[in-house]
Amino acid sequence: MPMTQQSTVSPSIRKRAQESSNAIARMYISMRHLLNRGFYKPMGVSGASLRNALLTLKPEIYGSIAESKTELNGLLYVIDRLPEGIAECVSVNLTAEEGLSSSSFQPIIPAKRRRNCYRIDKDQMVIEVTRGRSEVYDILTHLTFLFIEADKICNRVYVPSSKQTTREWQKIETTATATKTVEKKDLESTMAYLAQLLECTYNEAVEFYNRFQTAKSPHRFIQLIYHMVRLAVQERSNGEKRSVTFSAMLGDQIGHHVHGERWANQLYQVLEQHNLTNRPIHLISANRHSFLNHLYAEDALGTTAEDMAFFGQFIADENKQKKVQRFASKQGFIDVHDKSGCNVHAQIIDTDKIKLKKLAFTKGTVLLVFDYAFGEQAYELMDELLKTKTGKQLESISVMGKAGIMKGKKGDIMVPTAHIFEGTSDNYPFHNDLSSEDFSNTKIPTLEGTMITVLGTSLQNKDILTYFCRSSWKVIGIEMEGVHYQKAIQSAMHIRKTVRPTIKLRYAYYASDNPLETGSTLASGSLGQVGVVPTYTITQKILEKISTE
Repeated sequence: MPMTQQSTVSPSIRKRAQESSNAIARMYISMRHLLNRGFYKPMGVSGASLRNALLTLKPEIYGSIAESKTELNGLLYVIDRLPEGIAECVSVNLTAEEGLSSSSFQPIIPAKRRRNCYRIDKDQMVIEVTRGRSEVYDILTHLTFLFIEADKICNRVYVPSSKQTTREWQKIETTATATKTVEKKDLESTMAYLAQLLECTYNEAVEFYNRFQTAKSPHRFIQLIYHMVRLAVQERSNGEKRSVTFSAMLGDQIGHHVHGERWANQLYQVLEQHNLTNRPIHLISANRHSFLNHLYAEDALGTTAEDMAFFGQFIADENKQKKVQRFASKQGFIDVHDKSGCNVHAQIIDTDKIKLKKLAFTKGTVLLVFDYAFGEQAYELMDELLKTKTGKQLESISVMGKAGIMKGKKGDIMVPTAHIFEGTSDNYPFHNDLSSEDFSNTKIPTLEGTMITVLGTSLQNKDILTYFCRSSWKVIGIEMEGVHYQKAIQSAMHIRKTVRPTIKLRYAYYASDNPLETGSTLASGSLGQVGVVPTYTITQKILEKISTE
């Protein structure tokens, strides 16, 4: 990352930003090395570089990771992105798609990440990686956080001289391993001990107990802490080290677009089956509800939307969403469930078959909407899709995503004029057919400017983000896919010639968090209803642009 002196950037911020940038570089070099090596011990010598870099970086998403206090917000964020039960496993194996789906093992899908995981036995968890290097980086950073937090608590409960644990920990263990209903008095006693060990107040411990709770696992918080620390104690007392391994097939397949090619071919085959391959196609990377609902929901429910908040009802009401989808399927909507292993589902909408059109689309217009990609996976999917015959029929490519905003709040909108790849000099200026002016008739604050594509949102801290924001880069936000999409688009336009260079490009993001503002990071929770209005406003603007072409 260049460090040109700017009057708005103090020497101390520049210094800390450079240290953070170097830490990120070290982390990624370490992770690629470990992937090539095939295995490592997270809390051993082989995992030291990863741990030290993460502790130097102190990402905002991981809060107080470098302090003795247990970071509970970060723990909740991480555990929602890892498979249920992983804290109980001494071994984690990252593999390619190697046939476990045809076995009797039931897939475990994390709450906030689309990936298939399998519990082989009480000691081993297998995680299938089908979304490229970004997915490996995401898993390893989250695991490193988990191991660091476990060892922080272990320091308070394990007595090396006697190889025993403290009395307080034994009380927690009794509750965590109980097979019968835990009495209220015993639960409160356990929470008091837990608060003491986590270095938080009793009220904070109870709050997180409730936040971690699920219908199937009311004591999930206590059990998670117990199993995390149990493995750390086990490693110190009898030398049974936690390990992370990578399958040989995963090492061979990473970066080779195995799943992306299958995905692109599946989409083309569906277009072919429905005689849509010779029609003008508008490609859209977005979520799987906003374009569907914007085009069909009012007619399906027999209700007129007074404003964008109308669409918020579909977040909580799954039955209404299914009703809209059933209605839409009779009017040109085709749901394409991914069979490639990419975990990126798609939708095809033949606008000629929509009976009550809100917008006057040009005859023959087809919308191809696909779900969010993950980091580097965006290049793989876009590159493979533009190589198919679909590329010749493209009229526009639109990307609607969520991103961290530098100056603003959750729910604001960002319109990029260029994407810059963090840690490199790679930059991708482009003409965006959307501008802040397009949103001037809304009440949503909209920023226009440069955006940074980061290697991982979980690795950003205030120092490096402040530098990006205040320096001549004038960055308005951070996200994970923009550069990867644009890299594939530009090569298709100007080198491979599979796409006309005159097609329209549209990028717009809504702010999912403000990583520079305490309490507004991704770890503070989801957008909920706050994200509805900007999401559907961007959807409307993209559809308006498409309908005027």
